[in-house]
Amino acid sequence: MSKIKLFIQESWLLLVSAFFFGLLIAVADKAWTPKIEQNKLGETNQKMTSLIPAAVNFEQTADAEIDLGAGKKSKSRIYKALSADGQCIGWTLTAEGSGFADKIEMIIAVDKNFEKIAGIDFASINETPGFGDNANKPAFRNQFAQAPAEDLKLTKTGDAGKIDAEIVAITGATVTSTAVVNSVNNYIKPVKEYMLSKGLIQNGK
Repeated sequence: MSKIKLFIQESWLLLVSAFFFGLLIAVADKAWTPKIEQNKLGETNQKMTSLIPAAVNFEQTADAEIDLGAGKKSKSRIYKALSADGQCIGWTLTAEGSGFADKIEMIIAVDKNFEKIAGIDFASINETPGFGDNANKPAFRNQFAQAPAEDLKLTKTGDAGKIDAEIVAITGATVTSTAVVNSVNNYIKPVKEYMLSKGLIQNGK
């Protein structure tokens, strides 16, 4: 008896089991993926609402391609924040950047004129506990609320309670702080230019 036949005879149960469990995993993945996506969308809606509380609905408007430089491109999903009477009261957009430990996924909210940042939140942030993960705490995030929607500057010292274009870095987490500020800068301006080119806003209004 050849070695191949002997192997098949002795391991057929293992092969059948591997095929069966592989098929089971594939079926389960297909079944759960829509649910996972639905939950993720629900979490995103909650975060957008927390950034623009007056909005009763968020309407997905477009996906803008963002050039991050060095041959890297990304897509930003843009949502229009609508009031109860259907008026645009702001916009949210998705952004991402490379943190110290992992990719950081963000939600950025701006006013309807793209003049001020309404706030930022994180769809995913897995930075170092006690250091980089402090980016998700109010002490850091609140610096962006009502800050000008222009090029922000990261500083190691300053008044974190003052709302301006200077963002005070998190102590011991300069890489994470830089990633967040760079993401805001990398996405807001090109998204605004994209929307102007598509007639979604007029002259920044």
